Amino acid sequence: MSVTRRAAVLGSPIAHSLSPVLHRAAYTELGLDHWSYDRFEVDEAGLPGFVEGLDPTWAGLSLTMPLKRAIMPMLDGISDTAASVEAVNTVVLTEDGRRLGDNTDIPGMVAALRERGVEKVGTAAVLGAGATASSALAALAEICTGPVTAYVRSEARADEMRGWGRRLGVDVRVADWAEADEALRAPLVIATTPAGTTDALAGAVPSAPGTLFDVLYDPWPTALASRWGATGAGVVGGLDLLVHQAVLQVEQMTGLDAPLAVMRAAGEAALAARTH
Repeated sequence: MSVTRRAAVLGSPIAHSLSPVLHRAAYTELGLDHWSYDRFEVDEAGLPGFVEGLDPTWAGLSLTMPLKRAIMPMLDGISDTAASVEAVNTVVLTEDGRRLGDNTDIPGMVAALRERGVEKVGTAAVLGAGATASSALAALAEICTGPVTAYVRSEARADEMRGWGRRLGVDVRVADWAEADEALRAPLVIATTPAGTTDALAGAVPSAPGTLFDVLYDPWPTALASRWGATGAGVVGGLDLLVHQAVLQVEQMTGLDAPLAVMRAAGEAALAARTH
């Protein structure tokens, strides 16, 4: 059957994105033989031309770095969730030609934590202060009843996190990265830093820690996640986040319930193939 509905992930670099694996697995399971999902290397300069070239066969876009903010001026509407962190990772193209932006990373984080039994915490710690850290604060606004301590490397980053806290209604305290060992005592620790950044903290994991949410998925497990898991405590990984946010994207773009287990299995298989 010929393709009549299209979707894709855009970003730069994009070659290693798992989104096509997850979305295509969903389409197969749902019997959407006429749907396709691809990846396109698109930077900020190329984004306006790409978006203007979309025809009515397009159902939606997934956006990764560096496009999550760049896409916003090109949209006809943005959800409150996306507006709260000034980042759009999902665009749904409606039948009447509108482009509607949303952020599924934030509810994806909440859903990934809920799946592991974490629904409310009294306090939490965030390692890092980049774009993912602001999404983490937005998720914590829903599930954390007390203060969140952010561990950062510079005063500029500290100011950014305080600003996000005020905007999102989260009581953000800031600590220096040199004290990041202290973070590991929190009932929920969200690590949002690049690969290798938290490796030195692995030796400081308490004997009975709370839950770790490490947003990385390749390589996996990180040294911190491996040590954490060895204690028997809960670990949520980047693949959990990727799958849950993709589930929400599939549902918004197709209008159908997405097959979470099938999508996760496809992602696990793809990651396993990369390491062999």
